[in-house]
Amino acid sequence: MHPNVQLRPTADGSGTLYVPALDEHYHSTHGAVQEARHVYLGAGLEPALGAATGPVRVLEVGFGTGLNALLTLERSRTAPAPIRYDTVEKHPLPWELVRGLATAPELQQPPLPAFRQQLHESVWEQPVALTAAFTLRKLAGELQNLALEPEAYQVIYFDAFAPDKQPNMWTEDVFGQLYAAAAPGGCLVSYCAKGSFKRSLRATGWQVEGIPGPPGKREMTRAWR
Repeated sequence: MHPNVQLRPTADGSGTLYVPALDEHYHSTHGAVQEARHVYLGAGLEPALGAATGPVRVLEVGFGTGLNALLTLERSRTAPAPIRYDTVEKHPLPWELVRGLATAPELQQPPLPAFRQQLHESVWEQPVALTAAFTLRKLAGELQNLALEPEAYQVIYFDAFAPDKQPNMWTEDVFGQLYAAAAPGGCLVSYCAKGSFKRSLRATGWQVEGIPGPPGKREMTRAWR
């Protein structure tokens, strides 16, 4: 067991991690998989795929357990466009820890368990084509220190820990950096619906909307460039 985190179940049978030092979970305890599908794929990826005229580029802030990446890879197998997936993580988790998380039954069907391991064991800083339709690039370090390609991403998954747990990630500087990296017409999606978050997004140019959240959460945020 990793000394800084604990394995925890969630209500839909999938697992998450709990960080005692922050008193914070990596996912919703109401259901990790259903939250990821609703917030990141349903509200972010699907609109981008529907409008795609070429590869869809996704930037994830917070690779964490790799759940969002795995669900996106799963979707890429039947998607109308290939997906190029960049993910940023300051504190990578070892596969030996993540492999102990419970997964939803649909994610236990081959080849998804093998893909799940490959997501974690792939090299960092280099594009890795896991399939013909899904290319992964993992970026290690702080988002603020990365030089992101301008106007590159159709979708940004903003999955940092909550503002009161990781306040340095919820600043106007960060959202301005992400605005510059978003393609025209691109969107940013997050589980968070705090007013301060929305104000910071608006202050950096984003057009913000509150939309229904996943089970257990009334609202989430989607912002457009």
